[in-house]
Amino acid sequence: MQPCIGLLQEHSALSSCKMPARASQVSPQVHRHNIYTLTDSSECGSEPEEDADPSKHLTPLEKLTLEMCNDEEIIKELTVGRRVGFYKVRGQIGCGNFSKVKLAIHALTKDKVAIKIMDKMRLDLQTQRMLSKEISSMESLYHPNLLQLYEVLETPSRLYLVLELAGGGDLHTRISSGGKLCDQESKIVFAQILSAVKYMHEKNIIHRDLKAENVLYTTNSCIKVADFGFSTRVNNRNQVLDTFCGSPPYSAPELFKDESYIGPPVDVWAMGVLLYFMVTGTLPFRADTVAKLRQSVLEGTYILPTWVSAPCQRLIRGILKAEPLERCALDQMLGCEWLLPVELFRPMPPLYQLNPIHLIEAGPGELDRDQEEVKGIMEKLGVTQEHILNNQGKRIRSPITGVYRILLHRVKKNNGAESAPIISGVVKDPKRDSLRAYRNLRHTSKLCVLS
Repeated sequence: MQPCIGLLQEHSALSSCKMPARASQVSPQVHRHNIYTLTDSSECGSEPEEDADPSKHLTPLEKLTLEMCNDEEIIKELTVGRRVGFYKVRGQIGCGNFSKVKLAIHALTKDKVAIKIMDKMRLDLQTQRMLSKEISSMESLYHPNLLQLYEVLETPSRLYLVLELAGGGDLHTRISSGGKLCDQESKIVFAQILSAVKYMHEKNIIHRDLKAENVLYTTNSCIKVADFGFSTRVNNRNQVLDTFCGSPPYSAPELFKDESYIGPPVDVWAMGVLLYFMVTGTLPFRADTVAKLRQSVLEGTYILPTWVSAPCQRLIRGILKAEPLERCALDQMLGCEWLLPVELFRPMPPLYQLNPIHLIEAGPGELDRDQEEVKGIMEKLGVTQEHILNNQGKRIRSPITGVYRILLHRVKKNNGAESAPIISGVVKDPKRDSLRAYRNLRHTSKLCVLS
C-alpha cells in the first residue's frame, strides 16, 4: 500500500490531532494504515468495543478519515489515483504541455473542483521554477475575478494543484464558436478582467500571459483570469524584466525587440488585444509565421471595423500604443467613456481571510457574516481548533486550509460576491464620479481625453 500512503502524506498531518474519547472504540484494524487516522497509532484498537457501530458517533471528518484507512475500495482508489487526499478524481477536462486537468469532488464538503496534475519526472528546472512562481502568485491573490487555488498536494512522482472549477468554458472558445461579443457583454467581461489585472498590479504581480484562452467563465458568467505559469512578482512596478514569455499574438512590441521591458505595460497591451478580439471576433495582428507576426506588431497597423462604437475604438487605440509609457493606464481605463456606465467597484476581502487561523484568532465581533457561516459549517464537519492549529505552517499544503478555502469561496459566492457588474448608465459610487475628471486631464496617452 505504499502508493496509497504517499498520496495521503500531507493529509496525515491530521493524525497529530487526537479524536475524542469515543473514537478509541474503533475496530482494531485501524492500525494497519494509521497514517491516515486522526489518532496516534498507540490508541488505535486498544480499547474493547462498546458499540456495535461506533462510526455513527463520529463527525464527518473522523468518519472520512477512518474510511480512508479501512475501506478497501477507497484504499484501492487512492492506490490507482482515482482519489488524491480528500478528493475523488473524475474525468479529464483539460490538458497542457506538462499537465492534465481533471474534475474532482471533495469527499468532505462535496464541492466540485479542478485538479491540475503534473508528472514531476517530466518537469525540467525552468518549468519547476515557473510552477513555483505560479503557486506563489495564486497563494497571495484573493479577488473574485482571479481563479482561486485551494490546496497543493505532492507525492514523490506527482504534484496536484486543487483549483476553483470554472465550468463555463473560456473566452476564446466562446468567440470562436459564437462570434464576437455585443458591446454590452464586452463591457461586462472587460470590466472584470480590468478589475483583476489592476488588483494584481497593486500586489506587484505581473501576469504576462493574458489571452482569451486564459479568461474563463463560471457557470453564473463571472469572469476568472487563470493560468499564472508565466506570472512574476516584482519589487516595484517599474522593475525591468528580460524574459520573453506569453502568446505571440498578444505580445507587446517591446517583447519582439529582444529588449528588457517593464511588466505592467505588457499586460496592458494584451488587454487591448483581448478587447479587440471581443468586439470584432478577430485578432488585430495576424500572420502565418511568428516572423511575419513580429513585423505586423512592430509596424502597429490594424483596422478597427466601423461597427465598433467610437468610445470603444478610442480605448483600443489608447491601449495599443507602440511606446509602453504612452499606453492607457489602468486607472485611465476605469475613467474612459466606454466603461463609465459599468458599476465595477466592490470591496476586496483582505488576504488574511484565506488562512483558517483567523477563525480562532479573531476577537468578538471581528468575523464577518461569511466567516461566521464558514466557521459553523467547519464545526459541523468536525474541524476543530486543534486541527487548525496543528496544520499551521503548511499554508496552502494543508488539507484543513483546503477545506476552509473551499467553504469560504462557496459561502461568498452564495452571498453574491461574484455577481457580474451592472451597466446602469448612472454612476452612483463617488469614486467613479471622481474618475470623470480624467476627461479634463492631460495624459501622456490621449486616449481618455474624451470629447
